[in-house]
Amino acid sequence: MELRLTHIGGPTALIEVGGWRLLTDPTFDPPGQTYRFGWGTGSRKLAGPAIAASELGPIDAVLLSHDHHDDNLDAAGRALLPSAGTVITTVPGAKRLGGDARGLKPWASTRLEAPGRPPIEITATPCRHGPPLSHPIVGEVIWFALRWDGQEHGVLWISGDTVLYDGVRQVADRLQVGIAVLHLGGVRFPISGPVRYTMTAKEAVELCRLVQPRTVIPIHYEGWKHFREGREAIERELATAPEDIRQRIRWLPIGVATELAA
Repeated sequence: MELRLTHIGGPTALIEVGGWRLLTDPTFDPPGQTYRFGWGTGSRKLAGPAIAASELGPIDAVLLSHDHHDDNLDAAGRALLPSAGTVITTVPGAKRLGGDARGLKPWASTRLEAPGRPPIEITATPCRHGPPLSHPIVGEVIWFALRWDGQEHGVLWISGDTVLYDGVRQVADRLQVGIAVLHLGGVRFPISGPVRYTMTAKEAVELCRLVQPRTVIPIHYEGWKHFREGREAIERELATAPEDIRQRIRWLPIGVATELAA
């Protein structure tokens, strides 16, 4: 089955498969705005989306890692939610959003079903959006693995905003991953010094050794001031990885629909 993935910018991507159009972490505000994430943290948006929300077309479901940080759901992204068929997110996020939002705990699953389309099973996978014991500060975050009939190489897995920790390592034991979309950027904030809130390229290499995805797609590394590892820094680190991992990396041109073997 044909799969197309479009990296729109930051954490936002459009997944098209089997007639479904799924959107991840909608961020469509223009650049230049400053956002506060709480506890003294914040960031400035440096680049706008490669595709405007008004140009997206119909969206069947939004896969939302968390609703309480504007770099994953900004004002323009939030305005888009009522027109999407379904929002799948964290349990507390679904309660805050209301409506038809579905909340999942880690390793719980739900299904997208519609006449004439293959069902898609969506399984939430664990995330920790910061160092140990940071949950009361950063809040609940999850991401998702997508499974549909006919996948030859395994699930499509999106890591979400997380550091590498035992919860993420469970993916290697529980899932066969064909395509891994990894949120990188090595997010840090001045107020918390060297503490990181998303994966670095070095952690991504370790994760790839464990999970062994067929294809690795980096996203979440550009467009915001709090990303501390951009593409050049990520590429330098990946250049030192074992050859079998380097061969799996695929950079998507931002704003361009790319066909992938699922």
